[in-house]
Amino acid sequence: MTQSADFMELKEDDIRGHYAAATAMLEGLDHTPRIASAKEAPQAERSAGIGTRRRFRSTTPGLVTRSTARPEGVRLIDRIQGAGDDALPSALQATTLQALRRALAIALETGTQFADATGLAELKRENLEGRLSDTKKSEFTDLLAAEALATLHTFANATSLLLSTHATETTVEIGTVEELLTDNAQLALHGALWELDQDLALFADDDAKMIATVLAFTEQLMEKAALRAQNTPRLEPFNQASYRVEADDLTINGFTPARAAKGSKLTMTFKKPNEVVGNHIAKYQAMKLAKMLMAYDFDRKLNPFADLGGFIFTFMGDGAPGTGKTTLIQMMAGLISGYCETAGYPFRYQNLSTDNIDSYQGKSGQNAKAFINNVIDPNVIGFGTIDDIDQLAGKRGDRQSSAGQLEITAVLMESFAGANTVVRGNCTFGMFSNYPENVDDALRQRAGARFLVDGPQTRDDYIDILNLLMGKNHDIPLGDFEPFAAQEIKKAVAASFASHEKPHEDGLLKVYDRISKDIGALDTIAKLGTYLKGIQEADHRFTGRAIKNITDAVKVRAMDFELPDEWMEEPDLFLFKDYDTKLGMIKELRQPITVEMVIQEINRYADSEFRYADKSDEVAIANMVRDYGLTEEAKRRYLESKNQ
Repeated sequence: MTQSADFMELKEDDIRGHYAAATAMLEGLDHTPRIASAKEAPQAERSAGIGTRRRFRSTTPGLVTRSTARPEGVRLIDRIQGAGDDALPSALQATTLQALRRALAIALETGTQFADATGLAELKRENLEGRLSDTKKSEFTDLLAAEALATLHTFANATSLLLSTHATETTVEIGTVEELLTDNAQLALHGALWELDQDLALFADDDAKMIATVLAFTEQLMEKAALRAQNTPRLEPFNQASYRVEADDLTINGFTPARAAKGSKLTMTFKKPNEVVGNHIAKYQAMKLAKMLMAYDFDRKLNPFADLGGFIFTFMGDGAPGTGKTTLIQMMAGLISGYCETAGYPFRYQNLSTDNIDSYQGKSGQNAKAFINNVIDPNVIGFGTIDDIDQLAGKRGDRQSSAGQLEITAVLMESFAGANTVVRGNCTFGMFSNYPENVDDALRQRAGARFLVDGPQTRDDYIDILNLLMGKNHDIPLGDFEPFAAQEIKKAVAASFASHEKPHEDGLLKVYDRISKDIGALDTIAKLGTYLKGIQEADHRFTGRAIKNITDAVKVRAMDFELPDEWMEEPDLFLFKDYDTKLGMIKELRQPITVEMVIQEINRYADSEFRYADKSDEVAIANMVRDYGLTEEAKRRYLESKNQ
C-alpha cells in the first residue's frame, strides 16, 4: 500500500488476490440466519402442462427451491443468472456478478489493511495458535466487530458505485437490512450475501429489478452499518483513513458513501444576471456563491472559503409569489453549470420536490437522504434546491403535517446542522418559500444566509422588467431611459446594505431605538451583544444559532468581492492552482470586518425573523378567528334546527 497525497492506495494486485475467495462466496456458501427471518416468495399459479420462468437453478439434487427460506446453500451466481425469462444469462447479469466479486475483493483487502494497521492480524494469529491472553480478549472482540463493520460498509459502498451507472427509474422496496453480524468479517459478509439472496428471490424477476434490488440493498446496508458504527469502539483507523482504488475511481472515506463523479444534465432554461430585475442582494450573493463553489479543491476535498469561514452552505430565499425565486435558481444554476463546463468539473443539480413525499413509512426520509447524499458528494460541484419548502417539510406540532413531511424535516435538520455535518465547500443548498413563516422554526434557522426575494421595487425596476419581457417584436419606443442602469449590481447592493443600518420591521425598530437610547451608539462588542440580548427578549426564537448565522454572514461580508471573471474563463489562473495557492490568493482579497457590517447583518437577519414571526402570528390569529366564527355559526344552525 502506497500513499498518494491524502489517500492510501489499495494495490490492484492485492485486490485481485482476493478474487478467488470472492468468487467462492458467490458460487455457494452455507449460512443459517441468526437475526433475520427467511422471506417467503409468493407462488405463481401453475397451469397444467405449462412451464414457469426459471427463478433459481439448483445444482444440488433434492434442494427445495420454490421457497427462499433456505438456511443454507446460498448461490448468488445461480440466483442472478436465473432472473428473467431467458435461459441464457444476460450481459447485465454478468456485469452485476463482476461488480459483486470486485466489491467483495475490495472489501476483503480493506479489512486486511485495517487488521494490519490495528494489530488485529497479530491477534488473529495468536488466537489460532491458542496463545491469546485473557487481557487481550476484549480488544480482540472489539477489533473483530470493527473490522466486520468496515468490511460490510466497503462492500456495499463499492457495489453501489460500480453499479450506479446501470440504475434505471425502476425502484423496489426491500425494507431494512436485518442480518447484520459483527462476529468477524467473513461471517458478516456471509450474512449480507444471504439477505441479498433473499431479496433477489423476492423482487428480481427481470434485469431492471435485479439492479434496483442490489442498489436498494447496498443503500440499506451502508446506512445500517454506519448507524451501528456510531457505538462501536476501535473504528478510528478506518474513519480517519482514505483508501483509493484508482481503477474504479473509488475513494473510501470511512462510513461516507462514495458517489460516481457524474454531473446531472440540466434541461432548465438558464437566466443571465441582467435578466434578474430587482432582488439586488439576493442576486449579488448568488453570483458570489456560484464563484465561491468553483474554488473547491478536489484533491484536498475542501474549499478555501469554507476554511476561512466565508462560505454559505445553506440559504433561504423568501418572497411573495412572482417576485423571482425561480428566476434566481435558474440564474445561479446556469452560472455554476457554465463555470463547471469551462473547468471540466462535474456539476450535479437536484431539486427536492413534493414528489418525494411518499405514503410508505420511512420512504420520504430515504428520498430526502438520497437527495442530500447526491448533492454533498465530494467528487462533484453540487447545487441542491428545495422549492416551496413550507409544503415539503412539516412543521413539528402542526396537526396538518403528514408523517412523510415530518420525516423530511428531520433529515434536513440533521443534514444541514447535525453532529455529523461536514461543510467541505463543494455544494450549497437553497430553500425557497412564499410562506417562510410556515417552515419549522428550527429548520428555518438552519439557513445560514437569508435572501429576501422581493422582486422589482423602484420605477426603474418596473421599466426594466417590462422592457425585458416585451422582447424585441414590437416598435414601441423605449423613451428617455437607460436600460438596466438601475441593475448595476455594485451600486444597487451598496444601497441595499446601507438600508439595513436601521431595522425595517416595526417590532425590531422599537428594540433598536430603545437599546440605542439606553447605551448610545452600537460601536463595541459589548454594546452589540446588549442589542442581541434585547432582540432575544423580544423574540425567544432568537437563539445562539441565530448569532452563529449572523457571524457567518459577517464573515461572508468580509469576502465581499467577486472572484474575477477571467479566473472562471481561464481555469489555469485560479481554478487549477493547488489548494494553498488558492487560499493565499483569496486572503489577499479579503476585507476587514467593520462595526457597520455587523449592525447591518444583525438587522438583516433579525428583520427576517420578526417578519416571519409577525406573519406566523397573524396567520394563526386569522385561523382562530375563522374557527370561532364557524363554531358560532354551527351553534346558531343547531339551535335553529332544534326549535323547528
